[in-house]
Amino acid sequence: MRFKTPLAWLQLKYEKMRLWVAIAGISFAVVLMFMQLGFQAALFDSAVQVQNSFNGDVFLLSPRSTALIAMKGFSERRLYQALKFPEVEYIAPIYLGFAQWKNPDKPTYWRNIHIIGFDIRYPVFNLPNFDANYQKLQQPDVVLFDSASRPEFGNIVKDFKTKGNVQTEIDNLSSGSRRTQVVGLFQLGTSFGIDGNLITSQLNFLRIFSQRQKGLIEVGLIKLKSGINADQFKQKLQIALLPDVIILTKQEWIDFEKNYWMTSTAIGFIFTLGVGMGLIVGIVVVYQILYTDVTEHLHEYATLKAIGYKHHYFLFLVFQEAFILAILGYVPGFLVASGLYHLAKQATLLPIMMTQERILLVFSLTLLMCFLAGAIAIQKLQAADPADIF
Repeated sequence: MRFKTPLAWLQLKYEKMRLWVAIAGISFAVVLMFMQLGFQAALFDSAVQVQNSFNGDVFLLSPRSTALIAMKGFSERRLYQALKFPEVEYIAPIYLGFAQWKNPDKPTYWRNIHIIGFDIRYPVFNLPNFDANYQKLQQPDVVLFDSASRPEFGNIVKDFKTKGNVQTEIDNLSSGSRRTQVVGLFQLGTSFGIDGNLITSQLNFLRIFSQRQKGLIEVGLIKLKSGINADQFKQKLQIALLPDVIILTKQEWIDFEKNYWMTSTAIGFIFTLGVGMGLIVGIVVVYQILYTDVTEHLHEYATLKAIGYKHHYFLFLVFQEAFILAILGYVPGFLVASGLYHLAKQATLLPIMMTQERILLVFSLTLLMCFLAGAIAIQKLQAADPADIF
């Protein structure tokens, strides 16, 4: 019968201004956690978009390669050695490099763009609009343009749809610029290290990077026959090849890339720190509200103790207040974060989206934040002793 009176809610709303300040503080902490986790997930998701787009099961890399933006070459002979295994359906050498792209709308504006070269005899990519266009790469000096690239590269998508092709120049900064033509579009996306992508044939790639030593590739793609276990084949291949290449399954390459951004750059640490700062801000705000509330009502608590209320009743009361504050602060924080996700996605073209897992994670962190603050504030209840106060 005692808990029918909503004492926790009555105490919170008694000081309306204090309640609004608490809601604002918790909402700010919620938004901060959502944004940090969202940007961190976008970092990882965007960093492995290229890996996810490859239609392969096992990949060869140079031991000197650290990430997609810092790939080193190795001899393609290692890749061709995999052909002796009956489990292999096909192999494909992949060339990666950065060059300067000339904005056709602003002739003096150049920007770094990521270029992928491949053997067009094999279906190397799983990308929207790719299958209908990649055969056009048999022509010399042509490329496919990533429609999800940043707008600084020019109005390529609009011009292509109206004119049927776009002509510009690519400069690799070593052998001079070369005229090229956009003959098709595909959709891949940007990342923290890549603002735009081009796909072309290996012959056109070597024309652009004419100084490159033939036979050196950045990635060796191996497609296995249906039903073959990639992990078991990897172990078999490791025995046959010299240790001058790294052999990874597709998932291992994805994890390899994510680990680079998490541990080898400051970005991963900063996002994790941001989540922690959001928790600390929320704990401080909720603690101040609950501590002040408990302090102001010590005489009332002492009176209730004197007439028989047990100490656990007041503990439950404080945690009730913490739970109410968590709910009231989480809802507006979630709504604000959802709007900011939409704005950030439009501004950065990164894959920032609200997921069910993140919604539950931030809600759980919000509850934890408020309950921790309540646990600290509870210590003040020890002072609610009728013998001392009266």
